[in-house]
Amino acid sequence: MRSRSLSRIKNTNRAAQALVLVPTRELAVQVTSEFVKFSRYAQVWTVSIYGGQSFGLQAGLIRRGAHVIVATPGRLIDHLERGTIRLDAVKFVVLDEADRMLDMGFIDDIKFILSKLGKGGGKDRQTMLFSATMPPEILKLARSHMRNGSIREIRLNQQEVTLDNIEQSYLLVDEQKKFEHLTKMIGKHKEQTIVFAATKRRADKLASTLKGSGFKASAIHGDLSQKERDTVMHRFRKGIDSVLVATDIAARGIDVPAVGHVVNYDVPNEPETYFHRIGRTARAGAEGSAISLVSPDRFGDFERILKRTKLPISRMNEAMGIEVPVMKHSRPHGQHRHGQQHGGNRRHAGGNRNRRSFGKKRWH
Repeated sequence: MRSRSLSRIKNTNRAAQALVLVPTRELAVQVTSEFVKFSRYAQVWTVSIYGGQSFGLQAGLIRRGAHVIVATPGRLIDHLERGTIRLDAVKFVVLDEADRMLDMGFIDDIKFILSKLGKGGGKDRQTMLFSATMPPEILKLARSHMRNGSIREIRLNQQEVTLDNIEQSYLLVDEQKKFEHLTKMIGKHKEQTIVFAATKRRADKLASTLKGSGFKASAIHGDLSQKERDTVMHRFRKGIDSVLVATDIAARGIDVPAVGHVVNYDVPNEPETYFHRIGRTARAGAEGSAISLVSPDRFGDFERILKRTKLPISRMNEAMGIEVPVMKHSRPHGQHRHGQQHGGNRRHAGGNRNRRSFGKKRWH
């Protein structure tokens, strides 16, 4: 929905004509920034709405008028319920990171928001789903939102390809030695690094220990206030901090071109999460590396991820002189080099939707 779609947004009355739903506050800020860049000379006004920011300030910006609303579902529902925003004239609906946005735990919020769209868009309203991974079960769910159940699928590339610009590797290492190898890896590189941890507490502890070891590091996760999260991202984007320790809140959509390395300090539980994590490096055609620190007790889980993602990945132990016990499930070096990337292109689906009701869970 860039230049062509922006040109179709009328600049009169500043009524909201486009709605972009995103899963996180950081992504809302980033998407809003991109809209501002593309609409600089088109006089298209954009407002971002997300939790952690003053509700009154947001309501004031909405009253002044905006053509594009970028929002997280929870805060948008707050405005809808209080009557501070109307979606009657919306002609474009975008769900970014659609596979997560349509997760069954959050579908009720999405359905509620879509039910509040007025008839102003009419038959011309367009719904777009964007994601780098679109599992079959999510595509099936998406069809329930589309006009006559039809979907037009668009891929960036016609064929799925491996991530040739990301050098992927893993280190099979005991849990108690992970931090030692992490500091060695970070110390060798000048580029910025994102380190993914499984929990908020783990992220805080890692960032604190890294700072104690002389690294400029900070942590980001859902327990931080919006001001704290904004400060952390600002410092990382500007290069003030060279290491960002994050939970999966930073696994999707965050675009920092200077990130040269991603480290999975903890193995993710899902192949899609692995794919999105490593996608934080090698942005805009650059090169990057992704290293996973795998403890012996998690190797079976990691191997299952490799089987499903079919991404090429090498083992680093021999090169780094690390001896580990032979694992029953270990495969010969290079066996995972064949196959294609799991859902490696951004896709979207377009059409309309019908309303249903699922579980209740908010996300601000």
